[in-house]
Amino acid sequence: MHIPDGFLSLPVCLAMGLVSLVILAIALRQVERQFADRLVPLMGVSAAFIFAAQMINFPVLGGTSGHLLGGTLAGVLLGPWAGTLAVMVVFGVQALLFQDGGIVALGANLFNMGFVGTFLGYYLYRAVRALSGGKSWLAMATGTAVASWASVVTASALVAVQLALSGTVNLAVVLPAMIGVHALIGVGEAILTVGVVSFLWRTRPDLIFEPPVPTLTAVPPIKESIHGR
Repeated sequence: MHIPDGFLSLPVCLAMGLVSLVILAIALRQVERQFADRLVPLMGVSAAFIFAAQMINFPVLGGTSGHLLGGTLAGVLLGPWAGTLAVMVVFGVQALLFQDGGIVALGANLFNMGFVGTFLGYYLYRAVRALSGGKSWLAMATGTAVASWASVVTASALVAVQLALSGTVNLAVVLPAMIGVHALIGVGEAILTVGVVSFLWRTRPDLIFEPPVPTLTAVPPIKESIHGR
């Protein structure tokens, strides 16, 4: 998914870099407005976990492999803006220090995996969770799984479009190839993300951006209590 340098044309790189810079500035402003004591260390821990988890690759097909992208995970834990900021920092460090993705193509990588992965993942997670009942573990797991898979596939489709716009490869060739492989990688992303969020759901639900509402013990209505006396 990380686009190396030389695969995108300069106009595409400049356009995606400008868009990513604007998004990064908005994310910084939004996080500053929503500043909370617990948010900063949670952003650091989440970014460190996603960075470490991306080191673990799982086999896909034909010798290819995939790894956690973490956009949906960051969105579920931190919300869309703080999650975008945390994931963008991860991909920026990977490009600058580990040459994982190109420097010139960094804007495109930040947009595809950082912004789209987190924003699409977060809002799709919210929508599916709400439609599935909202407060139950099953609703959370369903929303997380669908959002994780969809965010990976959508990001891969955007990479294909950017490659085609750059004249690197024909869209009719690269689009089905990218979506086909990342549809499988998305399954791994969904399994890993649901596993992490489920663990926090059971152990530290307060760390989730929209934590589950505790179920109150059923209390008999006042009228029934009065009539029952």
